[in-house]
Amino acid sequence: MNIVVLSTSPNKDGLTAACAHSAMEGARDAGMDAREIRINDAGIGNCRACNDGWGTCNKTHECQVADGFQAVHRDICAADAVVLVTPVYWGEMSESAKAFTDRLRRCEATAGEHSRLAGKPFLLVAAAGGSGNGAVSCLASMERLTQHVGARRFDMVSVNRWNREYKIKAIRESTAAMAGELAPK
Repeated sequence: MNIVVLSTSPNKDGLTAACAHSAMEGARDAGMDAREIRINDAGIGNCRACNDGWGTCNKTHECQVADGFQAVHRDICAADAVVLVTPVYWGEMSESAKAFTDRLRRCEATAGEHSRLAGKPFLLVAAAGGSGNGAVSCLASMERLTQHVGARRFDMVSVNRWNREYKIKAIRESTAAMAGELAPK
């Protein structure tokens, strides 16, 4: 059993990184293999809306733009659960998170009930550093992603600099609970 933690901040030492680290600890506490993928380091570009607006993503559910997207897409499809952690910029996911999730949505939402993410539990984390604003709208956008690709929203956590201490613990506990749900009985 394995969990993939997608971290989508360029900052390796900030609030988002602490959230991703906590998720990794929670997965390991539950005896799961955990792997962090830093989306900013994965070489993933924006969707190009190929051909008539739909390239191969519409029919084969694979993106025809060859870059780092394919490897990360394969990894999350193979994972038993996913944790998506993003900083909040302007009330939205980070630009790297949006680039990845836009392409993911095109590949998996078009598969309908055959989405490789159908029923897969996702823990969604919005890390609103600076002002602490925008977490709710960011989480709403993340929730729509899970709905479009058929994934199951396990939990949503907003964290800011004022609630950091107890929310970091909540992320760890939520990840462990999600992992525990996956463990064979």
